[in-house]
Amino acid sequence: MRLHRLHITAFGPFGGAQEVDFDDLSAAGVFLLHGPTGAGKTSVLDAVCFALYGSVPGARQGGSLRSDHALAGTRTEVTLELTVAGRRLELTRQPPWERPKKRGTGTTTEKAQSWLREYDATAGSWKDLSRSHQEIGEEITQLLGMSREQFCQVVLLPQGDFARFLRADAEARGKLLGRLFDTQRFAAVEQCLAERRRAAETQVRAGDAELLADAHRMQQAAGDIVELPLPDLAPGDPGVAESVLEWAAIARSTARERFTVAHCAQTAAESAQAAADRVLEDVREVARLQRRFAEARERAVLLEERSGAHREAQARMERARKAEAVAPALGLRDATEAEHRRAADAEARARALLPETFADAGATGLAAAARKAAEELGGLESARRAEHRLAELATEHDALDRQERADDDVLQEAELWLSEWEATRAGLQTRIESAQEAATRAEQLAVQREPAQKRLTASRMRDQFADDTDETQRQVLASAERALQARAHWLDVKEQRLNGIAAELAASLTEGEPCAVCGATEHPAPARKVDGHVDRAAEERALAAYQRADKQRAEDERRLGVVREALAAATAEAGDTPTVQLAEQVEELERQYGAARRSASGLHAANEELRRGEQERERRAAAQQQAAVSVASRVGRRETLDREKTALEEELTQARGAAGSVAARAAQLERQVALLTEAADAARVAADTAQRLKDADARLADAAFRAGFDTPQAAAAALLDDEAHRELQRRLDAWQQEEAAVRAVLAEAETAAAAQQPPADLVAAEQTASVAGRRVREAASARDAAARRCTELDRLTHRAAASVRRLGPLREEYDRVARLATLAAGTSADNERKMRLESYVLAARLEQVAAAATARLQRMSSGRYTLVHSDDRAGRGRSGLGLHVVDAWTGRERDTATLSGGETFFASLALALGLADVVTDEAGGVRLDTLFIDEGFGSLDDQTLDEVLDVLDSLRERDRSVGIVSHVADLRRRIHAQLEVVKGRSGSVVRQRGGG
Repeated sequence: MRLHRLHITAFGPFGGAQEVDFDDLSAAGVFLLHGPTGAGKTSVLDAVCFALYGSVPGARQGGSLRSDHALAGTRTEVTLELTVAGRRLELTRQPPWERPKKRGTGTTTEKAQSWLREYDATAGSWKDLSRSHQEIGEEITQLLGMSREQFCQVVLLPQGDFARFLRADAEARGKLLGRLFDTQRFAAVEQCLAERRRAAETQVRAGDAELLADAHRMQQAAGDIVELPLPDLAPGDPGVAESVLEWAAIARSTARERFTVAHCAQTAAESAQAAADRVLEDVREVARLQRRFAEARERAVLLEERSGAHREAQARMERARKAEAVAPALGLRDATEAEHRRAADAEARARALLPETFADAGATGLAAAARKAAEELGGLESARRAEHRLAELATEHDALDRQERADDDVLQEAELWLSEWEATRAGLQTRIESAQEAATRAEQLAVQREPAQKRLTASRMRDQFADDTDETQRQVLASAERALQARAHWLDVKEQRLNGIAAELAASLTEGEPCAVCGATEHPAPARKVDGHVDRAAEERALAAYQRADKQRAEDERRLGVVREALAAATAEAGDTPTVQLAEQVEELERQYGAARRSASGLHAANEELRRGEQERERRAAAQQQAAVSVASRVGRRETLDREKTALEEELTQARGAAGSVAARAAQLERQVALLTEAADAARVAADTAQRLKDADARLADAAFRAGFDTPQAAAAALLDDEAHRELQRRLDAWQQEEAAVRAVLAEAETAAAAQQPPADLVAAEQTASVAGRRVREAASARDAAARRCTELDRLTHRAAASVRRLGPLREEYDRVARLATLAAGTSADNERKMRLESYVLAARLEQVAAAATARLQRMSSGRYTLVHSDDRAGRGRSGLGLHVVDAWTGRERDTATLSGGETFFASLALALGLADVVTDEAGGVRLDTLFIDEGFGSLDDQTLDEVLDVLDSLRERDRSVGIVSHVADLRRRIHAQLEVVKGRSGSVVRQRGGG
């Protein structure tokens, strides 16, 4: 990675736009970035980091990036041009900022923005790649191969951090190395192993708990048959599986013995029950036969008592069979008689509806009269059509009358409206012209409003800034007076300290040690401190007070300049007109503008009303013309209708006769035809049914005589309906079946033999069988309980055995994971140095860093010092991150915390450079062509400084450049390429010289 150009605007202490040409500075290999304290040397490096990653180094995050010296309308921006991985890129970053509103007062917040461009050498131009913060961040991180923390530690080498690294304990070193080398994955491995260990232990304990639960279920299933108690074990205890399986085997064998005994007892009880059941069956059979014989004797007595009724029923059934031969003739005669009565009634009803002239007419006369009326009805069809057409003519005539009245109304209304339209249109034209004039006047006033309002606003700001200028000027005078007083006090204190400096130097003398001034080892008369002696701390406090007062004076002067500039700008815009007069002018303009707007607001309504009036005029004129045409056409139509109506009325008068209408006459004829036809049909049907009734009476008398009855009425009385016949037949059949059944029972040999025996004792036999059955059930229940116990114990044993087989691999997995977890965590006995996995990896990285740093440390120290890694344990803690220095002059190895200030500087510089090499290799070998080293050179003597600069100059190999950030004056003479940061009241600026 090589930096080419950096452009900064309103960033940190830089109020304006500043540009740094790193190509020019890098031509010398080593360049110096210097300036007074607080000028902004580190802000240049912050700008580089901000351009790449969108944020500044961690120690300076959280504050505002915008310069306090920047003008309100200048936006903060950082642009960096660099080459990385063979690609020339340009990064532009703008943090969020509050800018003044373009209209009105106050501020608005602009969002942060980023741009990434790449130079296309073929086209000779820049092309845009992305404007997304996330995409740009991912692209830069991927190209550099380093996070922001690694970049700040490797490219912007902070010497103070590495000095603390040399003196830090193992834990602090581990945190720094962990951030740089991203060893969180190894810590994640430790955590994963610990979690897997806990998970495996949980599974094993859960399996043991399930196994012990099955053992308790076995104990409950076995009950009190096992005298051996269940082992008292807890989940995770050794031998749980063996103890449970051993106890289960004893319980199963005992349960099987109990099952065999219960089975034998059940077999004996079942044999006794079978014998008792056979005896009970024999007794029940004898009792049944005895009851059967007694019941048969009782039924025979009842049959004898009902024999007379049986014979009567037989005689009644015989007469009914004879009457059945007459039944068809009886049915035919009854049906014929009913049909004749219905026909006679229908004839009477039909004749009652006819006029008296048809009372004695027969069926033939009635039919002839019906035909005559039908012929007359057919002649009325033409008269019906004429009557219907006459009704249509009346309806059409009424419609013509309604249209005539409507057209008259339209004509009158149109004439009235059109006569008033001209006056209405003139009024609307006047309104439109007035509104247009008001609109023109409002536009003219609107042009005058905005300048007047701006002048009023500027006038108010002018008055406010005038007051602020007076107040700020008083503050500047006061702060200048305080700064002068503080400076005078500091100079007085400094003079007093210089007067008593001999006593201060004498206080640090040690007998036998050389004096820092003269070099003598004897001090016969050292100076003594007098009353009121001023020491270094008092001088520094006076200097700090003077610096604070001077800073406050500069700040007040800057504020006065800003206020004066604002006052001048406001005065230029507002002029000298008083604010009250400007306010009155604005108020008058607003009043006139409002009145003109209100007058002009009716323009649209007046135009719309005029447009609607014109449309209404056209519509009414068209309606007036249409009504006139309609009136002319109706006159001819009305005459045609009158002529047709007269002809139809003459035709209808002849057709309807005495009736009120043709329809009424037709209805009379239709009713007459229907009544005559119905009467003729009824007369014919009545004559036919009378003849059939006579024939039926003759056939009935002949059938009754042949069946043996004296009269047809006797035959009818002997007949039985279906229900009575079925009931009588049922009684006869039941008598016969009962008689046969009684004879059959009394003839049975077994039943007769049982009747001769003594009465059977059924109660005693049932009691004996019940006792035997209860004993069988008890024996079966005991056997089933024993069988269930065996089944349950077998099931639980099988389940426990399966659990033991399943837990075997889990126990092995737990033992293996537990050994790995304790080994990685450094708590295992096999881990002699108690070193965690992450510490082990970091120790290897630290060993690489120490080897890379030693190559430069030996050169800077003329071969005296060597950095070595130590994995010895420190006290009771863990080992792995120790760092020692070997002094070749003494041959002894000591901790880096014992180095002096100068030794610590070049040791930390060597360590930083070595760490940069290792992290670069870790990041994929990304070449770092530009490095920065921050402070620490003031603690070196001339010889050591030369050696350090030689080492840094060696970094120029393969076109690498190094920037030294320092305010040491001696470096300005030794390094010609310089970037100076100069601070002032309006912000810092950069000056570049001595490059290529």
